[in-house]
Amino acid sequence: MHAFIHFHERPMSTPLALLMTMLLACSVAACKDEKPVSSAAAVSAGANVTRDQEQAKAALMALPELKTWSAEIENSSNGKNHPALMEDGAQTVNGKQYWQLTFAEDSADAVQRKETFLVSAQGDSILVRDFEKDTTLSLAEWRATRPTPR
Repeated sequence: MHAFIHFHERPMSTPLALLMTMLLACSVAACKDEKPVSSAAAVSAGANVTRDQEQAKAALMALPELKTWSAEIENSSNGKNHPALMEDGAQTVNGKQYWQLTFAEDSADAVQRKETFLVSAQGDSILVRDFEKDTTLSLAEWRATRPTPR
C-alpha cells in the first residue's frame, strides 16, 4: 500500500515566504556562537544517525534535485499538479535497513513516478533504485548518470 505525501498544495504567498526566510535567518544567527564540528566528527556522527520515516522523507526532500522537480511540477502545471512521496515501506539492501520512498508527480488523472529512493534508517546514505538493471545506485553514481540540466 502506498501513502501519498503532498508538498506545496498551493503556492506559498509572498508574506509567508518572507516569514519563513526570516525564521531561517534567525535560527542560523542563533547558532553563530557554536563551535564548528570537525569534518571527521561530522562523518562519524552521520554514520550513527538513526532516521525514522519522517526524517527520511525530510532528508530526501532536501536534495536539490527533488527541490527542482517540485518547483517544475508546480510551475509547469500552474499549480494543478503536485509533487508527492509514496511510502513504499522498509527494505533491506546488503543487510542494511532503508526506507523506500518514491517521488512522483500527482495530477488529477494519474500519478507519474519520477524516481524511487532508498534512504538509510541508520546513517546518512541515500540510494536510487534502477528498475531497468534491477540494481541500486549511490546518489553520486545516479547524479553522474543523469543528463546534464539545461
